[in-house]
Amino acid sequence: MSENSALKIEKEGHIAWLILNRPEKRNTMTHAFFNELRETLPKLDADPDVRVVVIKGEGKSFTAGLDLKEAGGDLFTAKAADARENLRRWIMQAQESMTVIEKCHKPVIAAVHGHCIGGGVDLISACDIRLASRDAVFSIRETKIAIVADVGTLQRLPYIIGHGWFRELALTGRDFTAEEALQMGLITRICADRESLYAEAAKLAREIAANSPLAVQGVKDVILFTRDHGIHAGLKYVAQKNAAILQCEDAVEAFKAFVEKRPPEFKGR
Repeated sequence: MSENSALKIEKEGHIAWLILNRPEKRNTMTHAFFNELRETLPKLDADPDVRVVVIKGEGKSFTAGLDLKEAGGDLFTAKAADARENLRRWIMQAQESMTVIEKCHKPVIAAVHGHCIGGGVDLISACDIRLASRDAVFSIRETKIAIVADVGTLQRLPYIIGHGWFRELALTGRDFTAEEALQMGLITRICADRESLYAEAAKLAREIAANSPLAVQGVKDVILFTRDHGIHAGLKYVAQKNAAILQCEDAVEAFKAFVEKRPPEFKGR
């Protein structure tokens, strides 16, 4: 990645920190951002050394959402039919930029501080786990500017927080705090500040990374399959999944470690 990239990566053992890197613009989301996200997540997914991805933002905000200055000409100007078709295609590309987070076989943790607005909620809704600092502020802000949120929030967030909270937030577009986000289950932990937020995210990531990658990735796979196909199909799917991996090297290592009373050393095989 170049110095001007919208994203940067830092690796720490089996953890990859994916950093939103436009602090001077509060990490607003540009065309370049969406393109880089679509390219970067599959690379991290394919990296055998990476077991967990943590997303955080540089500067004062996690992200203030879509860069309206860049997108304004496309969104708020009357266009001919061909331009509207191009806009439809661009929206679908932006959707895929969030879907690659969900599709990543490795668990993805969002560590949110400051503002997480509009597209930021789309992004964290595609993550597996969300943590926040006490100063975090969230909003499905699109409703306030006469837009229907279209990059994943309306599809994913109800499964995380339930329809009661979700509909209130989506229809009002109001800001809500980290305390509210914890209450509704959007985040699982509140940290006092950014330093403790990143320490907690790293601790959680290490705990996940210490488990068998095959089991961790299998759990994520089964969760998403069951969400999309239902309980009974999910039960059949997990039976097949376990039949495929139960006799793997990691499972043998787990049994040996238990007998020998030592921590297991998993290799993802």
